[in-house]
Amino acid sequence: MGKIDEEALGQGGHTMKIIVVYDSENGHTEALASSIYEGATSHPYAEVHLQHVNQANPNDLVHMDAIIWGCPGHFGTISSGMKTWIDQLGYLWAQGKLMNKIGAVFCTTATVHGGIEATMLNLITPMLHQGMIIVGLPGNVPENALYGSYYGVGVTCPVEASPNDPPNLPKANDLALGRALGKRVAEIAFKMNPK
Repeated sequence: MGKIDEEALGQGGHTMKIIVVYDSENGHTEALASSIYEGATSHPYAEVHLQHVNQANPNDLVHMDAIIWGCPGHFGTISSGMKTWIDQLGYLWAQGKLMNKIGAVFCTTATVHGGIEATMLNLITPMLHQGMIIVGLPGNVPENALYGSYYGVGVTCPVEASPNDPPNLPKANDLALGRALGKRVAEIAFKMNPK
């Protein structure tokens, strides 16, 4: 889940490579990212990497079949940590290195109607600029039928009553959405690149 072994990336031609990159400040988004990782690893041919933006090397994206990124929503837009990381993708854009790769997004916010979908659309936009193929979570996915978003996975983790309280981490249904998105991305990446 840490540093990606570049030598290993060149081996195992039948494995699809997926990366989940996240920014997280208090553990909420990290928990959601971990559930997405778990869902993606459920596919037998998936090699999945989970990395915080502080450890993720943008150049590793070139070796991936699918890229999932997410962060906390801040006033309807993405966190500064994720924005700084995305802003390093200019060279990859100029070279067309991420074209036709599968992309998906996720976020957490502290309040209901706190900008979940606006944040996810802000996360999707750079993927569209890169020429990526966006995968959402449709309504016929059981976990998304009653709660969720078509743009990816966005969940509300209410603000804690006191800074000393333990964090209000995503609930079981939130994590089920994360696993569903990870699984869906892996399935679609495999269909696109069966090798």
